[in-house]
Amino acid sequence: MGLRRVVVTGLGALTPIGNTVSEYWQGLIKGKSGAAPITYFDASLFKTQFACELKGFNPENFMDRKLSRKMDRFAQYAIVSSEEAIKDSGIDLEKADRDRIGVIWGAGIGGLETFQNEVLDFASGNGTPRFNPFMIPKMIPDIAPGIISIRNGLRGPNFATVSACASSANAIIDGLNYIRLGYADVIVSGGSEAGVSISGIGGFNALHALSTRNDDPTTASRPFDKERDGFVLGEGGGSLILEDYEHAIKRGAKIYAELIGGGLSADAHHMTAPHPEGIGAIKVMQNCMRDAKIDLSEVDTINMHGTSTQLGDVAESKALREVFGEHLYSMNINSTKSMTGHLLGAAGAIEAISSILSINHGIVPPTINYQNKDESIDGKINFTFNRAQKRDVNIAMSNTFGFGGHNACVVFKKLENH
Repeated sequence: MGLRRVVVTGLGALTPIGNTVSEYWQGLIKGKSGAAPITYFDASLFKTQFACELKGFNPENFMDRKLSRKMDRFAQYAIVSSEEAIKDSGIDLEKADRDRIGVIWGAGIGGLETFQNEVLDFASGNGTPRFNPFMIPKMIPDIAPGIISIRNGLRGPNFATVSACASSANAIIDGLNYIRLGYADVIVSGGSEAGVSISGIGGFNALHALSTRNDDPTTASRPFDKERDGFVLGEGGGSLILEDYEHAIKRGAKIYAELIGGGLSADAHHMTAPHPEGIGAIKVMQNCMRDAKIDLSEVDTINMHGTSTQLGDVAESKALREVFGEHLYSMNINSTKSMTGHLLGAAGAIEAISSILSINHGIVPPTINYQNKDESIDGKINFTFNRAQKRDVNIAMSNTFGFGGHNACVVFKKLENH
């Protein structure tokens, strides 16, 4: 029996530039920056005093206060984005076979803020070990898919993927394969992260990973620009409903795109730095196209990992040139992290959504904040600088790379005449 085809039938997004898929997309094509001074805590003594926080998000608009207090913010984001996607898919859960619907969710860190606050509370007390009874379930990354399944009665495959910034792309690839192999008909997939916290900012500052452009946060995330000085931390969640093609057709679902392949690789090089020649990035894109059974000449656009770091942007650009050769110059390349910041474990999900919407709308969102040419990056590449560009997109790829050398790549295709 051949592998089953997998399509995307629902989307959900909670991002620093929009709290729904529609708002997120409008923010992308308008080139909106989500960066602003941090409001969650006093960041005045930190090297970085800004981030891409959610705007106007109140969990009690989506769940009761008692439940929200039992969850870290990353799990709240998972609920909100996944339930938007489930609703968007039009699946009638009362009639569906919920034994055949699973949840595979990515988070690079999980409940970082919960752990931080519990330790701070303990350290500031009299030494008596009093901890919140929900401390452990609030922390663990797999609580997010667990809660999604509990709220919706989904009894299919259920687990979390953890591969740093590649986590939600890994979740999408696992969802693809579980449906392909017949273990499920539908997978609620994606990822969420809530790293904007004292320990998140402090930890990444200690790594010298974050931009310190405190005087102008909105221009701080500037992938491929000569003056880039690190990434901007973001937060939020993104969800895709992955579905067996025949199952979707049978119920008359709308189909955004077909998920035709996924690739994985490891740099096997360094804990935090990419391989300088982009070896892992080269392999992951080649593996993805091999899995999708497409030629490099068929790819129209790539949403790069593009974090706005000195080493990462150069290495990924070299990898693109090695993989695509002259065809690279006829493609649209972009980095939506220039607008959303880096959502860590949720990055792969929201960037996959951007790729899917490019297919649906024939528009490639921009890479904003570009001002100064970096001679170490191929100037012939069309990075879609500063303005969205119209383009008929048939096949779109999305790259995500994580600390530890984890690389994941997904590819979507326009579905014609279904």
